[in-house]
Amino acid sequence: MQRRRFIAHTAGLAALGGALPGSIAGALAAPGPAAVPYDWRSVPFGGGGFVDGFVFHPREAGLLYCRTDIGGAYRFDAKARRWWPLLDHLDKADADLMGVLSVAVDPNDADRVYLACGLYLSKDVRDGALLASTDRGRTWTQHELGIKIGGNSPGRGSGERLQVDPRVGEVLYLGSSQDGLLKSTDRGRTFQRTGFPARHVSLVLVDPASGGPGQAATRVYAGSHDQPGLYVSQDGGRSFQREPGTPAMAPQRAAIGPDGVLYVSFAGGGDGVHAVNPSYASTGGVWKRETRDGRAAWTEITPVQPGQGLKGFGYSGLDVDRQRPGRLIVSTIERWGDGDDLFLSEDGGATWTALGARSRHDIESRPWLANYKRATRRPDPMGHWIADVKLDPHDGGRAVYGTGYGVWMTDTLAAATRAPAGTVQWRFEVENLEETATLEIKSPSGGVTLLAAMGDVSGAAWDDVGKPPSAGLFAPSNETNRSVDAAELEPRVLARTSDHAATGGYVSVDGGGSWRAFGPSPREAKNAQGHRAPTGLVAVSAKGGFLVWAPERQPAMWSKDKGRSWVRCEGWPEDLGPLLAPIADRAVEGVFYVLDRARGRVLVSIDGGQRFQPAVEGLPVLTDQQYAQLLCAPGRARDLWFALPGGLFRLPAADQPLQPLKAVAEAWMVALGKAAAGGAYHAVYVWGRVSVGGASPAEGLFRSDDEGRSFVRIGDELHRYGRLLSMTADPLEHGTVFLAPHGRGVVVGKPRAAA
Repeated sequence: MQRRRFIAHTAGLAALGGALPGSIAGALAAPGPAAVPYDWRSVPFGGGGFVDGFVFHPREAGLLYCRTDIGGAYRFDAKARRWWPLLDHLDKADADLMGVLSVAVDPNDADRVYLACGLYLSKDVRDGALLASTDRGRTWTQHELGIKIGGNSPGRGSGERLQVDPRVGEVLYLGSSQDGLLKSTDRGRTFQRTGFPARHVSLVLVDPASGGPGQAATRVYAGSHDQPGLYVSQDGGRSFQREPGTPAMAPQRAAIGPDGVLYVSFAGGGDGVHAVNPSYASTGGVWKRETRDGRAAWTEITPVQPGQGLKGFGYSGLDVDRQRPGRLIVSTIERWGDGDDLFLSEDGGATWTALGARSRHDIESRPWLANYKRATRRPDPMGHWIADVKLDPHDGGRAVYGTGYGVWMTDTLAAATRAPAGTVQWRFEVENLEETATLEIKSPSGGVTLLAAMGDVSGAAWDDVGKPPSAGLFAPSNETNRSVDAAELEPRVLARTSDHAATGGYVSVDGGGSWRAFGPSPREAKNAQGHRAPTGLVAVSAKGGFLVWAPERQPAMWSKDKGRSWVRCEGWPEDLGPLLAPIADRAVEGVFYVLDRARGRVLVSIDGGQRFQPAVEGLPVLTDQQYAQLLCAPGRARDLWFALPGGLFRLPAADQPLQPLKAVAEAWMVALGKAAAGGAYHAVYVWGRVSVGGASPAEGLFRSDDEGRSFVRIGDELHRYGRLLSMTADPLEHGTVFLAPHGRGVVVGKPRAAA
């Protein structure tokens, strides 16, 4: 798709309260089928999130999995050099299972893979679950755990916590985030507590050399965050003893070499509440355990000691070459002073080669990454938050490691230790691994096809959603952008908010070609705790002459000079919750609305945002935990849509009553896009629970081409994406809808015949 030309609009609409255009024509003559096949694909950006663990299958070459903290798990297709997401089938109720704390494979069955899933540890979130697959993640069986799993909680960078006994596949071990070490003897259907003394388990490792013929392994190692140290069980988990000779730090990764030598990386620090990795690591080291004269002994083999002229840091990633005894690789974690690095040893840790100085990274392959690296200005060519690094068990010259923004792979690791030394060439392997936290998306009426505000990596504008963006990258590329909007009748005018920008945001008057920072405002840049205050949401008026900006938990502001100056809005809701979202009327210049959730009403401003006053009363009072959205349709004044827990509602004009859409039992989000061929009104897209053809309401993604009288289902059981953070539809291409699932970048859906 080529960059779309800007569309010239004529505004001939009367001001609110005056004469309005005639009503839109009725429904299409014939309802569509119950379901429309859709093609769902990731919009390419190129990584952007924390990839915190990798698992190669030890016996089948090329079989590799990775996990992320918020975006699910993936399997790598080595031939296509592409990652395949494995958890897009999760529905809204199971959205927290997108946080993957650990991955395990069965060494004796290449088709079996297990995931320990859950996002957070607080009491108000969903309990964790073990997902089990017998077909490499194509389908899953879900076993509830009854405990919280912290896939996006402190300490998530260590592991692996989930292990399959290498001798008996029915036996699994699961190190939990706060409920100790669990063991299953029925392939994860049920778990029981073991004798492990600590609550927060950092890793589990089962020694395949222990146990009798045909029996499960008896020697199990486990690490702890809350009682720092490495522990060992000689009786299959019934009892554990602290491993003498190891430091009082949290073990991060462990591996047993082909000669039986055990290697462990450690990180220490934290504040007594937060586990290290990522964040909070201030010390660490690497140790090995080998047998000498019949006795086991521990030796420290740390490549570079924290504190020697550097800021404190720890060690995390560690792996061994399965073919060559004594060859191993380790990574630092949070070595902010000199940047994280990888170290390679060929002699069991007696000497080390630092890889950073001998590596070349193909940064230019992803334009946003090149911008990001320039913006961060850190001496870290290897990247930050290197929580895991793995050597291919079938080829020690191949390696993979993860960072806070994606995955690097190489086939030339051996070059680092050749004489003379060569260069290790790293590829940024993130094709289809889109883990950016996309916070808001919009599809403007002209200019670019898609706008996306993203956490940590700012976001972008796409001309062609089939290609990674380049010219449309938001800069600087190392900020958290929370909101983006475009003027409906003059889409050259854009605005976006940024937590990191000194003034809180930026304005563009050339369709995103260039940006100017917001001017001075009465916004509080820090919250009561002294932390950076989230910049919240922004709306651009129909012709771009006014902006309304609502920083999170602060009074809203308005601007009449394209963001050069700001003044507090009068009449803004008194309850300053985190979800107050200003929206612009898409037909009349200077009109804005806000859904006052705490009082169940809509406020309107007809003077560019200067004053707000009640316009719609009697809506349900909502909590911050409930989904709700107010949307204004293009084309005529005050054509409002409400996605509410009780359904989907429409207020077609100021002088008409609120109309419920009977087919929708519950609406979490709504979007409007180009009308169907011959249709007189926008296509309506709903994420919620909808009745199709009179059947009982079902959860999913739906589209209506007759103003909401009837719907067809456009999602399917394999494409539900957990929890959506934003949704928008293309105003120039019927059937095209964009989703921003939590932790999955941006996804585009098109009718299959048109995809």
